[in-house]
Amino acid sequence: MIILLSAAIAPGCALFSYFYLRNQMETEPRKTLFRTFIFGLLITFPIMFIQHVMQEESLISNPFLLNAVFSSALEEFFKWFIIFAFVFRHVEFDDPYDGILYGAAASLGFATMENILYLLTFGIDTAFMRALLPVSSHALFGVVMGYYFGKSKFTKTNYSKEYLALSLLAPFFLHFAYNSILVFEDYWIYLMTPFMLFLWWFALKKVKLAHEHLIKHLIEQNKI
Repeated sequence: MIILLSAAIAPGCALFSYFYLRNQMETEPRKTLFRTFIFGLLITFPIMFIQHVMQEESLISNPFLLNAVFSSALEEFFKWFIIFAFVFRHVEFDDPYDGILYGAAASLGFATMENILYLLTFGIDTAFMRALLPVSSHALFGVVMGYYFGKSKFTKTNYSKEYLALSLLAPFFLHFAYNSILVFEDYWIYLMTPFMLFLWWFALKKVKLAHEHLIKHLIEQNKI
């Protein structure tokens, strides 16, 4: 059991540590990040309950609409809501790169709990593939979400509302693309490989842009 739990938790911790250590300018309060991570853990249960009801009651009969559209929208909305409701206006969300960290924390909280439940059901043999695909993809969706949250809060233009909308829409469309690929059961791996490479490139580009935005923000605040 300890080995299984370690295998389920380790990918999320490793990915979050990576994005946390990428921020070399300031250190974000660990308490707030941990709380965001816990919120991400907790939303797993209402999400799974809603998905179970939708499936059992056949409220959406089309599998593609249920798995690719509805599930993607549901999961990304809950993660988005955590940041919008509990973090976005928080005093500790005080620079553009913070969005990356809070987005990753919320997403990896959800991905970690989902991974624990999945490995408890299907066994540790699936741990490597789970870490490589679902856990890392959730982390990258969260990075993209957080980037646009940061742009919305710290961009002094009329585009702040547009960035806030993108903080929900961009990860949804990425998640939708990911789930859509899984529909192709016979050759999904051939589509997933280039998609994951693109997703890593896209998310890391957002990390770089957020870091540049952070430096600009600190210069404006006369902190460097």
